[in-house]
Amino acid sequence: MPSPQPPRAVFAMDPVHLPLLFPPPLMTRLSKTADLDPGLVVQDFADPTAAGALAEAELLITGWGCPRLDTDALTAAPRLHTVLHAAGSVRALVGDALWDRGIAVSSAVTGNALPVAEYTLAMILLSGKDAFDHRERFRVSHAYPGPAETAATGNVGRRIGVIGASRVGRRLLELLRPFDFTVLLHDPYVSTAEATALGAELLSLEDLLRHSDIVSLHAPDIPETYRMLDADRLGLIRDGGVLINTSRGALVDPDALTDELVSGRLHAVLDVTEPEPLPAGSPLYRLPNVFLTPHIAGSLGNELERLGRIVVDEVERVAGGRGLVHEVRVGDMGRVA
Repeated sequence: MPSPQPPRAVFAMDPVHLPLLFPPPLMTRLSKTADLDPGLVVQDFADPTAAGALAEAELLITGWGCPRLDTDALTAAPRLHTVLHAAGSVRALVGDALWDRGIAVSSAVTGNALPVAEYTLAMILLSGKDAFDHRERFRVSHAYPGPAETAATGNVGRRIGVIGASRVGRRLLELLRPFDFTVLLHDPYVSTAEATALGAELLSLEDLLRHSDIVSLHAPDIPETYRMLDADRLGLIRDGGVLINTSRGALVDPDALTDELVSGRLHAVLDVTEPEPLPAGSPLYRLPNVFLTPHIAGSLGNELERLGRIVVDEVERVAGGRGLVHEVRVGDMGRVA
């Protein structure tokens, strides 16, 4: 009995990402499973040079830089039945037109969650050691701190508040388990029993903010979370507390946060901001109590191969007539990133 034909696939993303997502061993494995042209990477669904490939495409392998899959894009790919996203959130990529056609969607967001959780754990540990402030003082004084300056330093018994049991939030909760922390969690979709199983105490948002030494944001960017940390809620965080944001800048009122940081009352580790990037004149670039990074917590460099592996695994499942492991469903879109 002849073997079934491999599904026809097309890449759609900024081509700069392709070699890191699919280095030669992965590309070889992918080419054995799907019928695709490794040299064709679509950036414009109206590009006439891609029309033939898109017309035959059953799978679309997308990534950062892929245009939105609107009605015109889907018209160009009439045979498309599966989208495999080699990145995180698909929110900016998919819409009603895609769901209405019944196209299956998979995302490598689980693979992207790990480096974000790792980054956050590192920042929690460094913040607990007051490493950023000590670095600033050491640059000026060139002197080691005395006992009085380190009395409040250390990670024993630190209260870590995690906002959002998202994929990143859950990976972070796993990474926090070996440490001597008290872990608090706020998530309206999580029960007390589930929070306990995750190793955390479930609290209201306000109580979490009041009782945490370090607060880490991992909620999705949806209308219900817009500016969830406003001036009043930021004011609940204890003096000297630390806010870590690796989620989205829109979750925090930027003016209220700037006021708190300029005053010196709070510290912050910000991998995301609003706007992004901040304007050149923002005081956050210069404040000693702010550790600002340029959206690097997610997959970068050799971490991208992990996302490519997830997609190749999914292609092999589709080719073998099996279901997707990392499927995103339309019903999830109201509460995921």
